[in-house]
Order: sequence, then C-alpha cells, then structure tokens
Amino acid sequence: MKGKVLIVSSPFFDYQLSVAHAFEELGYEVKVETYDEPIHPFKGLLKWRHKFSHNKEALRQKSRIKYNAYISERFQAFSPDLVFIYNGNILFDETLDFFRKSAKVLLWMYDSVLRKDRTMCLTHIDHVDAFFCFERKDVDYYQNIGKTAYFLPLACDTHVYFPIENNEKDIDILFVGTIYFSPKRIRLLRAVVNRFPDKKILIYGHYKPYYKNPIKWLFREKRSIFKNINISPEKVNELFSRSRIALNIHNEQTLDGANQRVFEACGAGAYQICDSNPYIKSLFPHGEVGLYNNEEELMALIEDGLTTDKKNQAQKACQIILSNHTFNKRVRQMLDILYHA
Repeated sequence: MKGKVLIVSSPFFDYQLSVAHAFEELGYEVKVETYDEPIHPFKGLLKWRHKFSHNKEALRQKSRIKYNAYISERFQAFSPDLVFIYNGNILFDETLDFFRKSAKVLLWMYDSVLRKDRTMCLTHIDHVDAFFCFERKDVDYYQNIGKTAYFLPLACDTHVYFPIENNEKDIDILFVGTIYFSPKRIRLLRAVVNRFPDKKILIYGHYKPYYKNPIKWLFREKRSIFKNINISPEKVNELFSRSRIALNIHNEQTLDGANQRVFEACGAGAYQICDSNPYIKSLFPHGEVGLYNNEEELMALIEDGLTTDKKNQAQKACQIILSNHTFNKRVRQMLDILYHA
C-alpha cells in the first residue's frame, strides 16, 4: 500500500470514480467524497429554496460553509497522505491550508478558472502543492502573474469507454453535452439538424425551459432528436459505438484544450468531428479526427462522414487515446510533478 488518498470532487459524470480507479491501480487506499454528499446547495429542499430565494448567493455561501466543515471532519477521520481535488469550486482556501498541514494537495481543473462561475478557484493555486489546468490559456494566465500551473489534458476512463464490436451503426450523428451555457452549441446544432433532416440525429443534454432559455422553443419541432436528459457514462459509450459520427462542439471556455468528449468518443471507437484549436490539432495531426473551424467546414465534414467509411480513422484515433491519454497515465503524471518537479 503506497498511502491513502482522499478525493474531493463534484459527481459530474462520475469522473471522481475514474480518478479513484487510477489511484487504486497504483496501490493507494482511496476514499471519495463528492459535493453532493451529504450537502450541496442545489439538492433537495435547498434546491427549491435556492430557486425562489431573493438572496441566492447567501444560500450558496451557507452551503459552502457547511460542506467545508464536513469535509474537514472527513479529512481528519481518514487521515490521508494525499488529497486530490477535481475543480474544487466549493472549497475555501482555508480548508486547503488545513489539508496541507498533514497532507499533500493536488488540484486538477476540468473547467477554466476564468469561467464566470469558477473564479472562486483562481486563488486556490496559492494553497495547494500542485495545480493542473486542462486549458493552456489558464496556464498562460498564471504564468503572466508569476505563478506556476501545469497543463494537464483531460483523459479517457478505459473501464467505461471502449469499442463495442459488431454494434450496428444505426445513429447518423450523435451529440452529448450541456447546451444551455453555450450559444455556439445552440447555433451549430440547429444548423446540423436543419441541414440533415432525413438523418437520424440524437442530441443528449439538459436545457432550461424556454422562459429562461430559448432552446426549448428552438427545438420544439425536434423532440425526437433533442433529449432533455442526462445519461450514464455507460450509456454514452453504447451510443458512441452505434454512431457513424460523434459530433463535438466545445463551449466558449475552451480555447486551447480539449473537453472530456474528445477522449471518450475516440476511446469508444467512434469517428469524431470536432472543432479545432491548437491543442486538438497537435493531438490528431494526421486526420484521425475531422477538425473544423467554421460552420461551412463542419457541414462538409459531416457530408463526408456520412458517405465515406471512417473506420480506419476512428481506429487510429482510438489507439492514440488508449496509448497516451488515460486516467492512469494522468495520475502518474501528476504524482511525478508533485514529487519530482
């Protein structure tokens, strides 16, 4: 046994479990604590109090105080050698300082620290032992103010995302991701749906009601296409394996990095069409993934993907991901920087 690791994370798509598996495979004893258990500002009665409250920030702060007290107690009870934090937007700097009195602390951002609702994470870099960003622009931001952050791309959990052989490709175009935060996604998805009316298109991801956001209205005649639900990672893998094209559209926070779907769609063996940026171009330098810079290029790639066999490209992209971009490799990279940088 190498030691004990406490993982503190939101339960977003179970990525905390992906990290936990990687640490366990390296011989660590692992305990996972998520923001949703036992206290979260948007669960149960608190969710409804927040919805109708005139002072939402006060409720958020009250919940943060409770959770920081709770996680400090869990830390003392478990007495870990290492604390791994995924995003950490609910944690106070003082709580991180408390952890560091007896443990090393790693923090990996899967959102941009410059995103409006993540700016509370900006100062965390001064209160951890190593700070990792999925977005190169965030690393540049810290470098410009004299602080050290490390670029660490996201990854594929090979326990969840893998090719399923002999699945029928009965979905022409699949998109999985949150919609309502991103005007770019709304615009391009509408264009794809309108351009390919005879193709089987499935779009999975929550949107807000039309009185808060117009997506429900925009897709009112496309309910068979637009699925207003979240689905399990295992279901996502199955859908990828059935899709001729896995469409990826980054939201506005990603300028020089890759979201989780880049790694998962390829890890599942799907042919992916994705918006381009410098990091993604370096990841797939030989056309393994279809990369577009504008709507016109996107439509041309979809036309090509629907009429040309892309199995060879998909297999090459899958090999790139499974060889170099797994959670096991990412955890090894973080530990190497923590103890040897």
